[in-house]
Amino acid sequence: MEYNIYCDESCHLEHDGIKVMVLGSIWCDKEKKVETFNRIREIKTEFGLSRNFEIKWNKVSPAKKDLYLRLIDYFFDDDDIHFRALIVPDKSVLNHKHFNQTHDDFYYKMYFDLLKVIFVPSHSYNIYIDIKDTRGQRKIDKLAEVLRNSHYDFDKKIINRIQQIKSHEVELLPLADLLIGAIGYNCRKLTTNSAKLAIVKRIQERSKYTLSTSTLFREDKLNLFFWKAR
Repeated sequence: MEYNIYCDESCHLEHDGIKVMVLGSIWCDKEKKVETFNRIREIKTEFGLSRNFEIKWNKVSPAKKDLYLRLIDYFFDDDDIHFRALIVPDKSVLNHKHFNQTHDDFYYKMYFDLLKVIFVPSHSYNIYIDIKDTRGQRKIDKLAEVLRNSHYDFDKKIINRIQQIKSHEVELLPLADLLIGAIGYNCRKLTTNSAKLAIVKRIQERSKYTLSTSTLFREDKLNLFFWKAR
C-alpha cells in the first residue's frame, strides 16, 4: 500500500519563550486522500462555512467550538486516518553545543524520531512537511537521505518522496495542526480558552489517554511519544 504522511509542528523555534515543542504527523492511504479531503470540506459547509475555511488551532474560539469538536470526532471515527506526535517537554534544558549541533539539526533529528516508527517495509510513503523557511528543502533532502539509509531503502521503494507544501493546499495538515495544538495546550497547562479546553477533553475522552505521557508503542490511532533529554 502507498500512504501520504502530512507533518506540522508547534513551538519549534529555539527562543520563542515556550518550553514545549510538538511535532506531529497525520497519514492515510493515498487512495483515500480525496475522500478524506472532501469529507472535511463537507463538515465545514455543514457549519455554514466555505469549503476553503482554514482550520487552525490559533483560530479556535467558543463561536466555532462545535465545528472543531466535530472534526475531532471525524478523526476518531475514520479508521483510515492515523496520527503520531513527538513532544519535547522542555526545550530550555537542551544543550546543543554538547552534542555538536544547532537547534535546526535537533529539529530534524526529532523529525527522524517522529517518522521512523511509522514505516512498514512492505508499504511505500510520500511525506509532505508544512513549509518552515526558505532553507527547508535542503534539510528535508538530508532527512530523506537519513530515513532511507536507516531503513536500507536505497532504491527508494519505501520512502518515495519528502517535500514541502503549504498547509492550505491539503485538508489533513490543518487537522494535524488542530491535534498538535491541543496536545501542546494540554502540556503547557493552559486554561484561558474554554473552546480549546473542550477540544482537549474530547481528545482525551475519545483516545482514552491523558495526553500527558507516551502512549503504547504500537498505538495505531493517536500515538504519542514524550522525548526525554539525556
